[in-house]
Amino acid sequence: MTATAPPVGEPDRTQPRNTPASPAAARLLRFLPAAVAALCGVLLYVSFPPRTLWWLALPAFAGLGWALRGRGWKAGLGLGYLFGLGFLLPLLVWTGVEVGPGPWLALAAIEAVFVALVGAGVAVVSRLPGWPLWAAALWTAGEAARARVPFEGFPWGKIAFGQADGLFLPLAAVGGTPVLGFAVVLCGFGLHEAVRAAVRARRTGRIRRSAAAAALLSVAVPVLGALAARPLVNAEAEDGTATVAVIQGNVPRAGLDFNAQRRAVLDYHARETERLAAEVEAGKADRPDFVLWPENSSDIDPFANADARAVIDRAARAIGAPISVGGVVERDGKLLNEQILWDPAKGPVDTYDKRQIQPFGEYLPLRSLIGAINDEWTSMVSQDFSRGTEPGVFTMAGTEVGLVTCYEAAFDWAVRSEVTDGAQLISVPSNNATFDRSEMTYQQLAMSRVRAVEHSRTVTVPVTSGVSAIIMPDGRITQKTGMFVADSLVQEVPLRSSQTPATRLGVAPEIVLVLVAAGGLGWAVAAGVRGRRAGGV
Repeated sequence: MTATAPPVGEPDRTQPRNTPASPAAARLLRFLPAAVAALCGVLLYVSFPPRTLWWLALPAFAGLGWALRGRGWKAGLGLGYLFGLGFLLPLLVWTGVEVGPGPWLALAAIEAVFVALVGAGVAVVSRLPGWPLWAAALWTAGEAARARVPFEGFPWGKIAFGQADGLFLPLAAVGGTPVLGFAVVLCGFGLHEAVRAAVRARRTGRIRRSAAAAALLSVAVPVLGALAARPLVNAEAEDGTATVAVIQGNVPRAGLDFNAQRRAVLDYHARETERLAAEVEAGKADRPDFVLWPENSSDIDPFANADARAVIDRAARAIGAPISVGGVVERDGKLLNEQILWDPAKGPVDTYDKRQIQPFGEYLPLRSLIGAINDEWTSMVSQDFSRGTEPGVFTMAGTEVGLVTCYEAAFDWAVRSEVTDGAQLISVPSNNATFDRSEMTYQQLAMSRVRAVEHSRTVTVPVTSGVSAIIMPDGRITQKTGMFVADSLVQEVPLRSSQTPATRLGVAPEIVLVLVAAGGLGWAVAAGVRGRRAGGV
């Protein structure tokens, strides 16, 4: 009788297995893949900021590959979910800093479903030749879905965002976060396959050349691609330079009630700007061409309150430069998270309304259902913010400054749209006071570093309570503040207008990788159907 391949979705029982020495050993072996999957998820979390252990992502995916390879889709689903929980539970713990563990646990549990589906798919394609390629593409497809649904998506935790200090970072300039993340995952799965091939060769004395070649290519191609992409990473000025000031005024208190004191946050930012103006007049600091304030730096609507307008006017005249002010504005019955371009002579001359608003933070989906569960949550978001519709690029002292407000930095399209609209520099005004001293600030800062390389732009990060920073187009942080202190950063930075391949290609690399994933999955399913038919003959 001729042996046939096992149907896709069923474990491979054609390979000899060692007989366990005892029932206890059998139970241990049964639970070992689950333990490995969960621990590798934790290992992936450890690779993320504020730590600089980016390379731990490789053994994390190598271990996941060991746990999934050759298993049925149901086992892959469960193992993928454990991996997702091991990764996302610690990564997203900051979401429960002020609202308790319920929303944090719910978010991690829901987001881990996407990882579970990827795990099922990886198990299915793991019997194909060159399976690391199909598996890595499936991971990218999972991230693409997670960035879009539900509620406009939640891209936090994309593999690319853990690679700001890594070897693979230049690939962000090639194809954005999808290509950077794909390369890391491919290399991790390829590392597992290379070790597996070496162990088999040592045990049998024979080398399966095709499998060994696929394993080596899976490791070598991402590494060589990253090295080849390094010339795309450039911090030289193309359109001259600008001297920028980033203001961090601090807040009266951390937490959800950070802006409970009327006009306090605005006063803090105006005071720090006036302090900087005094240093400029004394020759202790360079005179900035323009000034960037954080999101929510005006905790009172300056269009509706003359006292707030006077405070901003006074700060702008003191520094003698235009200021981008973050305010909460009510206009035509709509609540807007708005950046306001404030001229020292003319006052407000332009605005940008945040387009990617945060579910459960700036608007409440399923309000009636959530109110029935816990009416305290509905009171936290008593009125939904409205979305902006247009990109925000301010002309500030002759420089085109693209605005990407806080949460928007996690979304590929939101950052790219500012660059394609002419931004020579990107500013990411943020307000992280709600999340106290958690890792959230450092995770978001790493996103901005990846965006700097992706689009070859200087990125400034003005934050109400820190960490504020200035990032060069090559991803280096040249200045940063502490947390919960008043401070300012002043620096001459390069301006650039050329577009990287990632900027020009936009969503195309992601679409290609999703199609590769679909092709691999279709091939594996078709092969499984043929195997079942042959087995029934």
